[in-house]
Amino acid sequence: MKYFFSALLFLVVISAFSQHTITGTLIDKDTNTPLEFASIYLPQLEKGTTSDANGQFTLTEIPTGNHKIIVSMVGFETLSQSIQLPLAEALNLVLKSSAIEMEEVIVSTPFHKLQSENVMKVERESISELKQGGAANLASGITEIAGVESVSTGLSIGKPVIRGLSSNRVLVYAQGIRLENQQFGAEHGLGVNDAGIESVEIIKGPASLLYGSDALGGVLYLNPEKYAPQNSNSSDFNGYYFSNTKGYTTNVGYKSSGEAIKFLFRGGLAEHSDYDTENYRVTNTRFREQDFKAGIGYQKSNFKTDFRYNVNHSKLGIPEEVGEQSTARTPLLPYQDLTNHIFSSKSTLFFNESSLDFNLGYTYNDRKEFEEHHEEEEEEEEHHEEEEALEPALHMKLQTANYDVKYNLHKMGKFETIVGMQGMHQTNTNNGEEQLIPDATTNDFGFLATSHIHFETVDIQLGARYDNRNINVKNGITKSFNSFNGAIGARTNINKIIIARLNLATGFRAPNLAELTSFGTHEGTNRFEIGNANLNNEQNVQVDLALEFKNEHLEIFANGFYNNIKDYIYLSPDGNTIDGTPVYNYLQENASLYGGEFGFHLHPHPLDWLHFESSFETVTGKQDNDSYLPLIPANSLTNTIRMEFEKQWISNGYAFVKLKYAFKQNNVSGFETPTEAYSLLSAGFGGDFKVFRNTMSFSVSGNNLTNKSYVNHLSRLKADNIANIGRNFSIGISYRI
Repeated sequence: MKYFFSALLFLVVISAFSQHTITGTLIDKDTNTPLEFASIYLPQLEKGTTSDANGQFTLTEIPTGNHKIIVSMVGFETLSQSIQLPLAEALNLVLKSSAIEMEEVIVSTPFHKLQSENVMKVERESISELKQGGAANLASGITEIAGVESVSTGLSIGKPVIRGLSSNRVLVYAQGIRLENQQFGAEHGLGVNDAGIESVEIIKGPASLLYGSDALGGVLYLNPEKYAPQNSNSSDFNGYYFSNTKGYTTNVGYKSSGEAIKFLFRGGLAEHSDYDTENYRVTNTRFREQDFKAGIGYQKSNFKTDFRYNVNHSKLGIPEEVGEQSTARTPLLPYQDLTNHIFSSKSTLFFNESSLDFNLGYTYNDRKEFEEHHEEEEEEEEHHEEEEALEPALHMKLQTANYDVKYNLHKMGKFETIVGMQGMHQTNTNNGEEQLIPDATTNDFGFLATSHIHFETVDIQLGARYDNRNINVKNGITKSFNSFNGAIGARTNINKIIIARLNLATGFRAPNLAELTSFGTHEGTNRFEIGNANLNNEQNVQVDLALEFKNEHLEIFANGFYNNIKDYIYLSPDGNTIDGTPVYNYLQENASLYGGEFGFHLHPHPLDWLHFESSFETVTGKQDNDSYLPLIPANSLTNTIRMEFEKQWISNGYAFVKLKYAFKQNNVSGFETPTEAYSLLSAGFGGDFKVFRNTMSFSVSGNNLTNKSYVNHLSRLKADNIANIGRNFSIGISYRI
């Protein structure tokens, strides 16, 4: 081992002599004038700067080799260009004006390309864009992305649903590592605050090739905020108020970057009372969340490393019925008390034409659930101090350590190649009087290889992966699951304005502990669940076809998919009861899901400031026995009119009106009921202006403006006919120094 580390140190020392400086100038193609405040970014190094008043920029300590440089600016097409260091002369880069939104680098796919260059279609939205729509938190914000919904319990608890699949079939990545927080439970939320998250990326479809088990349905990838540009610092304050819950979210952050060392931190707080509907407040949907994030990075020539830490503590009321009408923010019994720690370390060694990534992560999820047991505790509920002394009925501790090592061969002829290995060690322990799932240890190991091949008219991406998962239940079963998966995809320009993507991928998911070992009443679902130790892997094959037409003023997209899942795991009632609670068993049956997203974006000339957007989403899920799958979102149609403007006193100004229509959902499973159709009207406006020479952003939005009483098909309160949130106005302010 000492020889290995000595070799790494030798490589770092040798490489330190191979550092370069990139200088260049940016100009507007139409006016031939320099462009100020454009962003210049090297995605492989995660290093960037901005252009000055003369359009000039400088990036120092860049290693020898092939690098991709990304240049972006509002109102211009994003430029992506490969450069080979050392450079013979300074760069002269030209940007072309465009009414189309600028592109960003996609991080969740292996080769860090712009979306237009990607073989795989990935949806990306910035947190600031989701906030403009009035999203109270991350779980509600992601539902604005085409093909994504959320299984929700009020406002505080939400789980991503990607094309009809959720829970352990969708993997969440935060700070570059997989987020493990007992996600098998429908009432278990994300446990992540949007403060300190820059953007969200969604892979819709099996991503087991890149991420292993549990990515069978897709990946929700959360990109943390970037550090400040080199030799600069900044701070900001952000606050939002929500009229419906009389709640607020606020956070403050500071970041600073020197020549080699950079750091940041951000603290946030959110509090909400019970949400209001047309006729009542929904008792105990109140919650409180505290969040702290910090990071420190080091970058010197051919080596960079980034350490991040996040602790999130939340206290979430669990609604059971409409009762007490109150605007108090302290949750009643029953409630969850959750603490989630995330430690991550991402490091890269750069060589002349390759790099080595080694990422380490550790998450500690401490879940406590409190409930009423007897009269004495009901009396204690009246006194906050005594309530805190209650012992949790359920107390689960989940500790997960993982590693991810990849070797990247950046350019070898037409090939870019990645080989790597990933692994996870996880322990689950129980400390409460109740036990939902047993104490157990889980170990994962996976090996992968993937290549991106560049031809003149077609880009091809292919790869293969092998995985092993071993589950050892204390005083119980030991199970081992293996799977071999592959993926192949192609992207081509049919002509200058039409892009076609075709992807075929397989994925898998090993049964989770609840499915294998449950035996007892699952509170909140009113089910006595019985696990099945003989369950097999879920194994799927999905075909995706994406077509995009894009010219200067019109974009049209059509994304279709067909997903076949072998041995789909589901719950089914057997007609018996235990202690008055209906018994449900975990069974398996082959299943299929199909559908897609279709829409257009029009910004007519010469009214480039005016945008018309429309999208339609549909998914159908059925077992081979003709039964419909549960928790399949209703078809929906969203139409938006958006205006963007620049004035002397305001920049990045916008205003929008949006109407979303959810169709009636009649295709329901045996223990669901149909859901009626409904329409939701939203509107908002905002922009940036100068206050004391610094930028202040503001946003005002209104959701469900008609105060429609409706029930979303994926609401866990639907069984009790409890409506979703009514009319809500939100006001947001962000001030940057």
